[in-house]
Amino acid sequence: MKLWAGRFKSEIDKKTNDFNSSIPFDCRMVNDDIKGSMAHATMLGAQGIISEADRDTILSGLQGILDDIASGALEIDMTAEDVHTFVEAELTSRVGDAGKRLHTARSRNDQVALDVRLYLLGKCDELTTSVRSLLKVITDKAELYADTVMPGYTHLQRAQPITFGHHLMAYAEMFCRDLERIADCRKRMNISPLGSAALAGTTYPLDREAVAKTLGMDGVTNNSLDGVSDRDFVVELMSACSLIMVHLSRFSEEMILWCSWEFKFVELDDAFSTGSSIMPQKKNPDIAELVRGKSGRVFGDLVAMLTALKGLPLAYNKDMQEDKEAVFDAVDTVLICTDTFTAMLDTISVYKDNMRAAAAKGFINATDCADYLVGKGLPFRDAYKAVGSLVAYCIDNGKTLETISLDEYKSVCDMFDNDVYEAINLDMCVKRRTVKGGPAPECVRREVAAMREKLSF
Repeated sequence: MKLWAGRFKSEIDKKTNDFNSSIPFDCRMVNDDIKGSMAHATMLGAQGIISEADRDTILSGLQGILDDIASGALEIDMTAEDVHTFVEAELTSRVGDAGKRLHTARSRNDQVALDVRLYLLGKCDELTTSVRSLLKVITDKAELYADTVMPGYTHLQRAQPITFGHHLMAYAEMFCRDLERIADCRKRMNISPLGSAALAGTTYPLDREAVAKTLGMDGVTNNSLDGVSDRDFVVELMSACSLIMVHLSRFSEEMILWCSWEFKFVELDDAFSTGSSIMPQKKNPDIAELVRGKSGRVFGDLVAMLTALKGLPLAYNKDMQEDKEAVFDAVDTVLICTDTFTAMLDTISVYKDNMRAAAAKGFINATDCADYLVGKGLPFRDAYKAVGSLVAYCIDNGKTLETISLDEYKSVCDMFDNDVYEAINLDMCVKRRTVKGGPAPECVRREVAAMREKLSF
């Protein structure tokens, strides 16, 4: 059945029909479509637009369809033009003329705008649950390794000593912001466009607010043109998804590096690794690599959506049908990546000795050595130069700041004394960085506690 069949004298070309059809992907919104239709029918009856008898018949028929889909007794007809057509045709076949009254004061334009919002509201909740699970694992690991010294990097060069717990909490902050973005996006999404009709509203005395309340939404759109053509909420969610993937990809990149023999800071559980078909010694971080690779897929979905929208005149255009495949793919990809990464991270083995050994190399306590001289009264820039000279001396002579003698220190600056060795001790370097947000173990534990309180776990 074509809802628009009255205007046309000949059947649509099969290839055109297949090209035009959206049911292969919008069928996943069937529950949301029925939910929206039930709220709409309830309001039509309350407003006297349809009879109470027709309203009750429609609601009973829709509930039956919902139940049959849930039980598997009813399969979605994949030859239908879209999910809206399928539901209305099935309803009419079951209840007769009453089913034909359901679409009164409604267009597929505002109907699909509502369905997409309802479906994505549920996906926002799924994303929130998934990211929260990841944050739980990160904070647990961060607390466990709050004292584990490792090198911090800039430009992928050893820079200053931090702890593994501190490093993990950097990602916790990123994912916490992701949760806030999802919640913020959800607020603007939770508005009902139903009643905008095709683009100009309707002459029927609708109670749009009642429909929104029935659906648990916070209000209604203020402009009928915007109501049917707004997909900002889709772009916002895809943008939030893209940032989640940025953070997962960065984390994956580090996991890949850390698993290599050149680092060997961590090892992935066998359940999250694969081997080589030719090299028997290999243990590949394929899961982390896939997460990293799938980030580009989500970014592509976002760009596709922005491109589809950028040149559209008001109000609805068929181009907007492209929103669903893109946003569905983005959300699906983020969910599977987040859930898989969480399980992978939860089972890693951490090699604390290797982290500590790496931190002992590369002169990552040089800044602390300079700060030591500043504490003795030397201007920082002079202290910086003196320690730079010491590092150069150590490199030329195969030594480290820990192994050179006090006489060698004094040959560069006579302010050095025996307490310099305590100042450059890696544990002390970390423990003294107690400024809020710093890597000191006590700071990491406070950050973990604050995160847990904020997220209520």
